[in-house]
Amino acid sequence: MIPAPLGFGLGLRTEHYDAILKDRPAIDWFEIITENYLIEGGKPHYYLDCIREHYPLVMHGVSLSIGSTDPLDWDYLQQVKQLANKIKPKWISDHLCFTGIQGKNTHDLLPLPYTNDTINHVVNRIKEVQDFLGERILIENVSSYITYRESEMTEWEFLATISEQADCLILLDINNIYVSATNHEFDPLDYLNAMPKKRVAQMHLAGHSDMGNYIIDTHDHDITTPVWNLYQTALKRFGMVSTLIERDDHIPALSELLNELNHAKQIAKATLTEVVT
Repeated sequence: MIPAPLGFGLGLRTEHYDAILKDRPAIDWFEIITENYLIEGGKPHYYLDCIREHYPLVMHGVSLSIGSTDPLDWDYLQQVKQLANKIKPKWISDHLCFTGIQGKNTHDLLPLPYTNDTINHVVNRIKEVQDFLGERILIENVSSYITYRESEMTEWEFLATISEQADCLILLDINNIYVSATNHEFDPLDYLNAMPKKRVAQMHLAGHSDMGNYIIDTHDHDITTPVWNLYQTALKRFGMVSTLIERDDHIPALSELLNELNHAKQIAKATLTEVVT
């Protein structure tokens, strides 16, 4: 069963700590980058404790490396579990990717070959993680810029199968779908239509950088019209799903992000009203 929708949220960034506590903006929830708080005490935890008194939180990791052939990092997972026990997030998420090999961290979210062997490998690892954390996790689709000759299926078939076999949930990144669809020349609607409705528990929206012949998921621009349009289509298929806007560079004033968040609300209101009627 999918968790109840939280509404419309923002990624929590240090640049906005003080404004959030001072103004208590109309934001339904915040998503934290898990790794930013895997430390003992200090200002990050002070602000996090203050903010979580007023807003629900979810945890979003970038280091699980669920597709790696390296063993799972149990020290890291213990830290994640301790943080979750402290802040009581609504859920925990990470990415369908690998981030390194033989202990070397690339600090990037690298795509996997879409094969049945990879599915079996990833499913077993997700089950181990979920057993350890004591809850289902959300797995996010990443943007990609290469493909593998060994792939036996599409990315959307790969993700849908893993979510079903591992009994995990999906964090559907709308911008990442658009980025990959543009780079690899597939129809993003094929991706949306393949996603199991009962698994999509959250959606991400973000901006990207257009390099001419390809685009990069940079989270440093405003959300583009094609991504807004794809979000509208996703709402028609999945209904209201917890929606979050990410911004990781060229971070504007909180008021500017609130404008984007309000735009997402307007699209959802108009779209879901239309679906009902």
